[in-house]
Amino acid sequence: MKTVITTLISLTLSTGIYAQTLKVPAASSGTSITQKLGIHDVTLKYNRPNMNGRKIFGGLVPFGSVWRLGANGIPAITFEDAVSIEGHKIEAGTYGLFAIPEKDKWTIIVSKKANQWGSYSYSEADDLLRFTVKPATLPYAVETYTMSFDNVTPAAAVLSIEWDHTQVQLHLTVDQKAEITASIDAAMATEKKPYMQAAQYYYDNNIDIKKAVEYINEADKAQPDVFYIKYWKAKILLKAGDKAGAVANAKESLELAKKEKIQEYVNLNNELLKQAGK
Repeated sequence: MKTVITTLISLTLSTGIYAQTLKVPAASSGTSITQKLGIHDVTLKYNRPNMNGRKIFGGLVPFGSVWRLGANGIPAITFEDAVSIEGHKIEAGTYGLFAIPEKDKWTIIVSKKANQWGSYSYSEADDLLRFTVKPATLPYAVETYTMSFDNVTPAAAVLSIEWDHTQVQLHLTVDQKAEITASIDAAMATEKKPYMQAAQYYYDNNIDIKKAVEYINEADKAQPDVFYIKYWKAKILLKAGDKAGAVANAKESLELAKKEKIQEYVNLNNELLKQAGK
């Protein structure tokens, strides 16, 4: 009896040691990606199964059934600020993602429940939002299930879902103008005024071209021999309708860029001068 007890203790200890030290790769690898969208982050955590020669949609993933959008736990997406997905506004927070794939449309489900293994305990009562999108057919096969942020701009991005020959795209947009312009106003009350960044923001987002001109003039006044400031001044003046001022500043920027051997800005200024000549 003593020998049996000793053997059992030994087996238990051995099993515990193996459990603590065993490291094997997961069949579906986990990943996390963070994308800056405007001035706030969007973070996505999900798992990535492989095709492994299987038929995916209409096979491994049945049409018309709730799917967890990957493997293992459902994808969890965290928004630091309010975001619109396909025109539907979602407040800041962490949400789970499901889908119901069909041949000609997908129903995307944003769930209030972000921590869940698979779709086995999915409940429609946890839905925050449902909407449909059309899938596209890719000319190539994607072996490893992939979710990515593409076509990123200061106020928008596309969340792409790709596996096998199928792609689905979800369009994300943010409206942070009020927050950003308020932060610019606050920064202008400090000693180090961000004239250049403010001018670029107003220009890029078509908010107030007069303000952009005002700010870039101040930036140029503080640093009159900086090629990239002169270039941006030329761009902003051209957009404001001051073609003569734009040409003059582009020429100054061109000469400064040549002097410092910055070929990128030589090319940019030559292109800007062509635009101004139209």
